[in-house]
Amino acid sequence: MIERLREKIATRQGGTLLLALTYLGLCTLLRVGLLIASAGSVSWHLATFGAFFTGFCFDLVMAWWIAIPYAYLTAFLAKVPSTGWRRMILVTGWFFGAWLFVFWKMSEILFWNEFNVRFNFIAVDYLVYTVEVVKNIIESYSMSLILLGITAVVVGILFALNRLRLWQAWARADDEHSSPWVAPVLLTLPFFGLLVVAYGIGRSDQKAVTGHHTSIGERLTAGLRHMGDIQPGWENNYDAELGKNGEYAFLAAFWANELEWSRFYPSLENPVQSLRQQLVAQGEVALSGPGTDIARHVTAKGAPRKLNIIQITVESLSAEYLGCYGEKRYKSAGLTPNLDRIARESLWFRHCYASGTRTVRGMEALTLSIPPIPGQSILRRKGCENLCTLGSVLAAQGYDTSFIYGGDGFFDNMNYFFGSNGYRIVDQPVKTQEGVKPAFANAWGACDEDAFAWSMAEADRAFAAGKPFHQFVMTTSNHRPFTWPAGKVDEKLNGKPEGGVAYTDYAIGAFLEAARSKPWFKDTVFVIVADHCAKVAGKQELEVRKYEIPLFIWSPGNIAPKQVDTLVAQLDLAPTLLGLLNLSYESRFFGSDALSPSYQPRIFISNYQKIGMIRDGQLTVLKPVRDTVRFKVDLATGKLEPATVSAADTEKCDEATKAYYQGADWLFNHGALTNPVAR
Repeated sequence: MIERLREKIATRQGGTLLLALTYLGLCTLLRVGLLIASAGSVSWHLATFGAFFTGFCFDLVMAWWIAIPYAYLTAFLAKVPSTGWRRMILVTGWFFGAWLFVFWKMSEILFWNEFNVRFNFIAVDYLVYTVEVVKNIIESYSMSLILLGITAVVVGILFALNRLRLWQAWARADDEHSSPWVAPVLLTLPFFGLLVVAYGIGRSDQKAVTGHHTSIGERLTAGLRHMGDIQPGWENNYDAELGKNGEYAFLAAFWANELEWSRFYPSLENPVQSLRQQLVAQGEVALSGPGTDIARHVTAKGAPRKLNIIQITVESLSAEYLGCYGEKRYKSAGLTPNLDRIARESLWFRHCYASGTRTVRGMEALTLSIPPIPGQSILRRKGCENLCTLGSVLAAQGYDTSFIYGGDGFFDNMNYFFGSNGYRIVDQPVKTQEGVKPAFANAWGACDEDAFAWSMAEADRAFAAGKPFHQFVMTTSNHRPFTWPAGKVDEKLNGKPEGGVAYTDYAIGAFLEAARSKPWFKDTVFVIVADHCAKVAGKQELEVRKYEIPLFIWSPGNIAPKQVDTLVAQLDLAPTLLGLLNLSYESRFFGSDALSPSYQPRIFISNYQKIGMIRDGQLTVLKPVRDTVRFKVDLATGKLEPATVSAADTEKCDEATKAYYQGADWLFNHGALTNPVAR
């Protein structure tokens, strides 16, 4: 077998074949490594081997695609008269390609370590914000060791090729072998075959939408856009991720950053009309206006209380980290003494669930009170200006509203979004221009104590001006590389996620204690909520328990402590908070007041493409391309089982899920979520 391989390589295009084989070998080694790292999570039955086979097929496709440029380079250089120069260029190109392959696979390892998935939307976003990401990697890992390791692997590959005498076979290739243009042309031709296959996939998956047939371009898009859609339906998400190719997944995510609902998700003919019915069922007043609008007037039940609001949105704070949630591992660690105390003194929503898996998704839910629409977050989309947000509602009530962030708000388009929706911007660049230097900073910006110091200064300024204020404070420290000022938490926790939680708890405790001495404290409501949880990867379609986050509304003397055990969605915070303050307002919120007698519990959870709603013990998941799956969910354990409800109940849950998600997508894309005129 090796001898036959040497014969194949002993041609002018032998380097092309060697490069493709090197890529295939690296892909296989990575997949084996990820399997070993996920040994406790994969299914370990036929599906796992099927995922390996599927992944190998994707690897073959990418190896072929990657080999095409090198094949054309080899053919082009055939015209170079100097054999020495030709060889030097080809070998240099080969080493660059091999080094790049190893670099990609190392990047996949780091990404898997962070998110337990192959490349997706997050990797695409990170490519846009290179400075922050590179700084984060440099501070989190030893780059010198990583680069040295990559180079060592490439040298090891060359050593193996030499031992197998494959490198020598290529070096001895005779110029009299096949025509230089035959191989690249033959490599390119199957691309058109791939388009035919993609067209077939798209045609089978794309149903007619409200009587309109999809075009050839749409079908090709459907076929190529989602590599997961042409895999078998693995029950275990780890199997699904093992069955992917990282580079293909990255390109698919780059292409699919925005998804057109009607092409990829199950649809209703009149989603907004159905959504209006869902909102009325939540106790909202009868809606007026056209059938494509959800604007309504929310009338308070009592005298308004224009209390100040400081919302502390904590980076990546899963509920399980807090001792008050009783998770044995973390309760015994005692990471959150301040937050555990605050839970007892707060209006504590014991079962609050994050909408998504990224900061922008949390911001979307907490400001817009909207479920996540597929693809890119609204924060980063065209048309994200002048929307109905908590900030715009409070600004209409005379509040001074600000977005306070320890980092650079350019990241994820945060400054543009908040600045275009009723908030002043207070971030690290703004403070630097004012001559304020952080006491401690890392790749993501100033530490939490610095951000809270800025919050305190902004509160003092607004109070001196005689205005109520609302602050959206976004923390940064509970994020890799997990660094903070020395002497704040146990040094054994430095560089660890548990340390990030402990430091954030320390910073919040110190901030609230300092706020007690301020004249505005007695008239201030403090909201503590997570933007999203730490990790949501797992074996199931959606790992429900991992979406649980803390939500505390703390205001001694104003809001009585109470534990609320009702299911609450992250997007319910804004209307619930406005209800506590008895403020009447114009709304286009999707959330509802969770303390209202007519509140009907339902929560929204999603990952990068799958979107789901839980109601009445059933999880309904909408998936591309136009697929719906249903489960009976045990919220205590997070276990999912096939749904056993009646057909009528299934249809009811399906319609409600589509109404919220498709309605949100339609309303945003048609400019119908703008800020209504306040009364």
